[in-house]
Amino acid sequence: MRSPFYNISLDVIDENEALVLFAETLKGNTCKSLFFVNAHCFNESQKNHQYKKSLLNADIILNDGIGIKIGGILAGIKLKENLNGTDLIPKIIKLAAKEKKTIYLLGSKKNIIIKTKENLEKLIPNIEIVGIHDGYFSENNVHEIIEDINNKKPDILIVGMGVPRQELWIDEYKNQLNSVKLCVAGGAIIDFISGEIARAPKWIRYINMEWAYRLYLEPSRMWKRYIIGNNLFFFYIFLYKLRFKRFEN
Repeated sequence: MRSPFYNISLDVIDENEALVLFAETLKGNTCKSLFFVNAHCFNESQKNHQYKKSLLNADIILNDGIGIKIGGILAGIKLKENLNGTDLIPKIIKLAAKEKKTIYLLGSKKNIIIKTKENLEKLIPNIEIVGIHDGYFSENNVHEIIEDINNKKPDILIVGMGVPRQELWIDEYKNQLNSVKLCVAGGAIIDFISGEIARAPKWIRYINMEWAYRLYLEPSRMWKRYIIGNNLFFFYIFLYKLRFKRFEN
């Protein structure tokens, strides 16, 4: 069920409901987009109107992280569980193997995406990854990439090119993907599966503090996103709450 989340929206479902929805999507005839929204994504959507439009156009949009959970509570939305892509996308990949559906990976660096393919094929012997392409390409090469995807005829396309580039790309080109049933904005999932980025220990993930672990691993790259970004997120939430209160009065 889709619910408004300040000036965007979220599908309020749990993991089991999401996996059922994905299975149904893979049996369909149209390409549906799957996006995840965390605090950083919300911040980006407040200043990038094209990205915000892509979120509003998403077929499936799920909550990711403790910030969105708290923001939901403040908005009166009871989100069922944290549906971050790092945990959920591997389950989509396993679902694809079970249902004999094929996958194409797009994003990250060439050596990393090759390693990701190798790791997935070791972990899930019956997975069928029909194509890969790195994310370092220009607009001049987009036609060639779409042609390659269409020639390989995957059921699932996982795009890991970072926010907001991956969502903008999917929103613009998903209608040109002839065979794809589910187009996933994967964030850093290709890097995680390759082993390029280490996941936090399970107990840190359990308490919804994986962002702090990422900050610990990559302080120079992540400090703006998490130190400044988390505070900015709650500033935006405060402003929306203030506006809503004035409107009610």
